[in-house]
Amino acid sequence: MARAVVTGGAGFIGSHLAARLLREGVDVTVVDNLDPYYDVRMKRRNLQAVEAAAGGEGAGDYAFVEADITGLEACRAVLGHSGRVDAVYHEAAQPGVGPSVKDPYKSLRVNVQGTLNMLTAARDARVARFVNASSSSVYGRVSYLPFDEDHPTRPVSPYGVTKLAAEHYCRVFYEVHGLPTISLRYFTVYGPRMRPDLAIPRFCKRLLAGVPPVVFGDGEQSRDYTYIDDIVEANYRLLDPKVLLEGQSLNVGSGRRISINDLLDVLRRLTGSTVEAVHEGRAPGDAQDTWAAIDDARRLLGYEPTTRLEQGLRAFLDYFASDAEARELTM
Repeated sequence: MARAVVTGGAGFIGSHLAARLLREGVDVTVVDNLDPYYDVRMKRRNLQAVEAAAGGEGAGDYAFVEADITGLEACRAVLGHSGRVDAVYHEAAQPGVGPSVKDPYKSLRVNVQGTLNMLTAARDARVARFVNASSSSVYGRVSYLPFDEDHPTRPVSPYGVTKLAAEHYCRVFYEVHGLPTISLRYFTVYGPRMRPDLAIPRFCKRLLAGVPPVVFGDGEQSRDYTYIDDIVEANYRLLDPKVLLEGQSLNVGSGRRISINDLLDVLRRLTGSTVEAVHEGRAPGDAQDTWAAIDDARRLLGYEPTTRLEQGLRAFLDYFASDAEARELTM
């Protein structure tokens, strides 16, 4: 039976990934420090969802370790006590463009030093493969669209810089130490249990309450929104030992984009709201556009996103409208 370690497993993406692995019969150790970047109650709810998956028929064994990846010895302890590890899914990060502008040092500690610590521990523990969660933020300034993996990487935020640095560490650990690594560049992931500080839950909370949503800038900036199940599927496919991990970086997106203004139009229609947005100044470090070319993920992983935007937004709204605590915790 396969064994995986998921860092950041109390977060949005990490908890969905851990639950999927458990349902597939994989033994999973979740590592998280329960950082109060947003309300820890949401992270504990995410862990409850993981525990529920562990209780299903045929599920893998589950363990939770509260640990901070900015300490190398903590990372070594986790991997040293997890037995043979087939895959580390490194989802732990200090997220957010805005927070990285306000406190670039925390992003540096968590996203760069934390990744280096996990890579070092994985090398020493002879982990079979290391999957690093990266971001479309590494691209930054647009030279052309859609972004393919050869597009210049010129991040426009400290967050993007840290994610790019982490990618290079992963590549170097493959080239120098032979640790099989890959970095998945996620494009604006959304879905049930998503972080409460992100645009979709903030927009939905206000629309459902009849309060004007706040748009930063003119709203013509565009995003490639990718549903959580598609992100999880790409990660799951990397358990297959026939997929070679050679330090590369890979886009994982929907292959489509939509402006913020058009996204709001869809959400207004789905919620039945007629409230118009109010506009504030552009957020520092905010990228103008993201749009993923996913040809390489199709070729390497057989990846094909299956959830269209409106379908995914309906699934999020079903969750959000029926969960009063999720609405309360949204910023």
